Amino acid sequence: MEPNRISTRSLSDVAIVTIVSIIGLWMAQFYLSRLWDLDSRGFSELSLRLPYWDFTNLWAGSRMAADGHVAVVFDVDAYRAALRDMFSPDLPNQEWSYPPSILLLGVPLAALPILPAYLVWTAGTVLCLWLAIRPLKLGAAVELAIVLSPAVIWNSVFGQNGALTAALLIGGLAVAPRRPLLAGILFGLLTIKPHLGILVPFCLLASGNWRAIVAAIGTTLAIAVTTGMFFGFDVWRLFLTETRPLMTAIMEAPYPQPYQYHAITVFFTMRAIGIGVTGAYGVQGVATVACIAAAVWLWRPGRPVSHQERVALTAVLAILATPYGYTYDTIGMAVAVALLATMPSRPPRLILAICWLWPFVAHSFAHAGYCVGVLVPLFLAAWMLRSIWTRGRKAEISAEPSLA
Repeated sequence: MEPNRISTRSLSDVAIVTIVSIIGLWMAQFYLSRLWDLDSRGFSELSLRLPYWDFTNLWAGSRMAADGHVAVVFDVDAYRAALRDMFSPDLPNQEWSYPPSILLLGVPLAALPILPAYLVWTAGTVLCLWLAIRPLKLGAAVELAIVLSPAVIWNSVFGQNGALTAALLIGGLAVAPRRPLLAGILFGLLTIKPHLGILVPFCLLASGNWRAIVAAIGTTLAIAVTTGMFFGFDVWRLFLTETRPLMTAIMEAPYPQPYQYHAITVFFTMRAIGIGVTGAYGVQGVATVACIAAAVWLWRPGRPVSHQERVALTAVLAILATPYGYTYDTIGMAVAVALLATMPSRPPRLILAICWLWPFVAHSFAHAGYCVGVLVPLFLAAWMLRSIWTRGRKAEISAEPSLA
């Protein structure tokens, strides 16, 4: 089923798109210029860290692994000391937070100096994102808007992997019906950040895509074995006994912590309003189950929904399904906003504009005491689900035989 798309643009549409684009480009220039405004230590005036920010971990941890010191990556104190030896004695605390399989990507980058590696990483992951959205056939203008969106820029400011994980999730979902083996490979690669793929097994089961399931399992096992062969199988034990508990402790730390201002999940929102860890997990559990149910409903055959809508909505639900997600993980939301902007049954233009620019401003609201970031994915998911359900009801009513 093809989506109902707007074929012509009114003057007001062009004006709003122009204004939002100008605001987005200005904010991108503001954050990027501040990111690379460095003090005497080489730290960014924006982040008070190295301008490569989170990419520092991937590059430095991979270099340690390549030099035969992979165990240091999983020892917090030794890792922080090694980072300070590499960069600056004033470097703030950082920690390794990834499954060891990401070292397969990081080690080749670590062969380069950190600035060229950061540029290759940023440009390469954005290229992967563009290739991933191509099968959705959104059009060149929409594709360009997505790869230059605030979510992508914000991901680049952090030096994060959000463009890559969005490419793996959206790309896998996009090609799953026609190229299940490729989809399974992409989903297997997504295990570098497994919490963003919570919904994938349920989407594949609901659609009966067994070939993609087998390919995903096979790819995951192959990656695990290859990682062990290169870096020693003990890295998996160290990840489970050292890194995973550390990251759980970071996630469960008392609110607010500076990094929590960038959080955009149900779990962190519950913490922000004063609910304890157990209660926050409980509410998040309800949200996760609801997202799983929505994904199963969405991916079962026969729904009156275009494949583009199905993929974009699933990417939004993925943020709501995980307790651990930040503004740099919201590129899937940008895809949903861009798609909705081309459809007649879209939300009000102002609300779409806010959703589009949200990655740039969410942390400011949280810092002021309003942790409302989760409202954007909640709104997008609710709007799209209601639209699809309403469309289905109308189709059912029109198909009913006349009583006359």
